[in-house]
Amino acid sequence: MKPVHLLYLLALVKLVLPFVLQDPQWGPHRDELLYLAEARHMAWGYMEAPPLLSVFAWLTNLMGGALWAIKIWPSLAGALTYLLVGRMTLHLGGRWFALVLAWLPFVTGAWLRMHFLFQPNFLDIFWWTAMAYGLIRYKQTAKPVYLYLAGVSLGLGILSKYTMAFFAAGIAGGLLLSWDKKILASRHFYFAAGLGILIALPNLLWQAANGFPVVYHMKTLHDDQLQYLSPWSFLLDQLLLNIATVITWVAGLVWTARSKQYRFIAWAFLLTVTLLMIGQGKSYYTQGAYPILFAFGAACLEKSANRWWKMGMVAFSACIGYILLPLLLPIKPPAAMAAYYQQHDLPRKAGVLRWGDRRDHALPQDFADMLSWEEITQKVAKAYSTLDSTEKAHTILFCDNYGQAGAVNYYAPKYHLPPAYSDNASFLYWMPQDLDSFETILLVTDDRQEMQHGFIKEFKEVTLVDSVTNPYALEYGSLIILMKGPSPAMREAFKDKIRRGKLKTTAEGAVQKLPPNALEDGGALH
Repeated sequence: MKPVHLLYLLALVKLVLPFVLQDPQWGPHRDELLYLAEARHMAWGYMEAPPLLSVFAWLTNLMGGALWAIKIWPSLAGALTYLLVGRMTLHLGGRWFALVLAWLPFVTGAWLRMHFLFQPNFLDIFWWTAMAYGLIRYKQTAKPVYLYLAGVSLGLGILSKYTMAFFAAGIAGGLLLSWDKKILASRHFYFAAGLGILIALPNLLWQAANGFPVVYHMKTLHDDQLQYLSPWSFLLDQLLLNIATVITWVAGLVWTARSKQYRFIAWAFLLTVTLLMIGQGKSYYTQGAYPILFAFGAACLEKSANRWWKMGMVAFSACIGYILLPLLLPIKPPAAMAAYYQQHDLPRKAGVLRWGDRRDHALPQDFADMLSWEEITQKVAKAYSTLDSTEKAHTILFCDNYGQAGAVNYYAPKYHLPPAYSDNASFLYWMPQDLDSFETILLVTDDRQEMQHGFIKEFKEVTLVDSVTNPYALEYGSLIILMKGPSPAMREAFKDKIRRGKLKTTAEGAVQKLPPNALEDGGALH
């Protein structure tokens, strides 16, 4: 078998492996439901992310929206990322063993999850890798086409996730610190950079036209999650996320740092990690900087390691990968996974059971976010079916968060439901204009005390229909409430809530303190 044939075989295994491993009882992830919803409202940007992911979500919806159609894109991106890494490994002189060594990170570590969740991360990682690949190949061949590959990757990377700006800054800093004249002196480098900015320009204009909602999103993310991160934990996670193949990427970092030709890659890695650490980014934001190091490390270790070292590295990666597998993918039904975590100390010590509320739970939050979405929709449909045709015509399905709204819309065709709305995340942009026409609100809320809030008295009739009963779901305890006959004050308060929400999502609104709502006393509607 030629090395290139092994490359394609390993890429194929990378593509199909997550589908084999995940248990079928798990459903779409909360974030996946949001991105599928965004594809029904195509735009040049969204509150949470740039627009490129919505293109793949649109294709998923076109294919029927089945779970395999959601998961195929991150899995395919993982296989393509490995193909770039494998090709670079061959260009650096690697052969069979080096291809296997460069492949192991993709199947034994955090990459298993990142390449199976339909989130911007899989695109982010691919475009970072493609940009580095283009610059390195230009160094090797002097062909300007590779600089333009890097430029296109820059633009599409920005259209995928704004963290591309950190890697671009790292690359620019690396080129300057290593004073790489071959690249810096080429006019094609600047033309390529301009091309990248031109590709990203429609999204940047969309941000400006909508008051830069990314500022609000990042402020909310900081207040809810990022402020709890410490530089020490950030750096420790860099080791833990790639612990199964630590020898490979460290070898790649050392080789590039010692090589005058490729030193800009080492600088780019160190600068990117530093910038994200200072900016209080999440630990996994750096992962796109690692694949190119896998290529260098694999090629280096194949040449320098003896047979026993090679066998030891593969065995080490395989053993660590096997141990980490239940932490990365839901390979068993929910109850069985919860029992596994209870019987083993590693998940708790590794922090994978800690949710955003800073407490440990039975399952990792990502896994709990894959449960009970159809249960919610079924119970909403049950409540909706109690209404007559006149009532249905004047009913709005309103959800407390984007996961609930995304789920109801995802399963709506199966249960013959109208669109669900929310003022959370990008759903806020899609609220109906005429809120005075609704006489009934069918509410889904994660506030278990909703029935005790004062605004409930502003309706003529309120019925607690049901709740989410799956104890492993993050939505456990969420309520489905049917509210009829809102008072004029309630109507105005509801419209004011939406208006205030839209103002808050602009850069100006994100930094100012809005006056309290007249009926504000907590709850999903306030």
